[in-house]
Amino acid sequence: MRGGVILWPIGSWSETREQWLAAEELGFDVAWVYDHVAWRGITPWRDAYATLAAAAVETSRIRIGTLVTSPNFRHPLPTAHAVRAIDDLSGGRLDLGIGAGGTRRASDAGILDDVEWPLAERADRFAEWVELMDLLLRGPRTTFDGRFWSVYDALTEPGCVQRPRVPFAIAGAGPRGMRLAAKYADTWITMGSLRPGVPCFDAVRAQLPRLDEACAAEGRTVRRLLRTGDPDEPWMDSIESYRDLAGRYAELGITDLALHWPHERSPFASDLKVLEQIAAEPAGS
Repeated sequence: MRGGVILWPIGSWSETREQWLAAEELGFDVAWVYDHVAWRGITPWRDAYATLAAAAVETSRIRIGTLVTSPNFRHPLPTAHAVRAIDDLSGGRLDLGIGAGGTRRASDAGILDDVEWPLAERADRFAEWVELMDLLLRGPRTTFDGRFWSVYDALTEPGCVQRPRVPFAIAGAGPRGMRLAAKYADTWITMGSLRPGVPCFDAVRAQLPRLDEACAAEGRTVRRLLRTGDPDEPWMDSIESYRDLAGRYAELGITDLALHWPHERSPFASDLKVLEQIAAEPAGS
């Protein structure tokens, strides 16, 4: 099972740089960062792409990426330029995590124009954003006249270091999100259950057969990443708790995990020593 860790872009680079270097030293496969302008009242929240650019030149092995970027406040064209730059700076170690984003009350939706998009429109925006981002990163020139975004003769050569483009990791628990992941992604992302009273494990167990169907329709397979953090699952309580949960999810078919670096001002405060023990676990455990 591939191990990842989510880091916090909430301090100066001189403060957070050590987390990125420690994540690499501990042996994690991927270090992710949330892409927001604000999140759950935690401030200041630094720009994800500027943070990744700094991390790209400070690290040498670990893969880096967003978990996730959304259409809520990112236009595809400047985002594609930033993605290509960071892919170059990292020597081809960037993964682009993408999601539809939350509602205005939950995250960054509406922060620019005070709009609350209906669920169907958020799904439409997401699908168009992914389609255009795929075109922009493959290049070399892109013209696209969409319902939500348009670009005209956008020059995008020489493209990404990784070919044909950086890998996508797409979050989507519903049918449309799964179809997007099956078509465009190398990795599908789930947070488990978003409904009160439904255990995360049960939700993932129900989601995976639907993902299999979507992948079969595209003739593709994708990795399956669980962003941990459900309050009912004690991932970071002890190494024994981690082993139990990781084993159960591996049996379901989860291939990747994303744990949170402990932070006392977040909902994911825990003991750093447990994370260090997790990082020392043999690959595939």
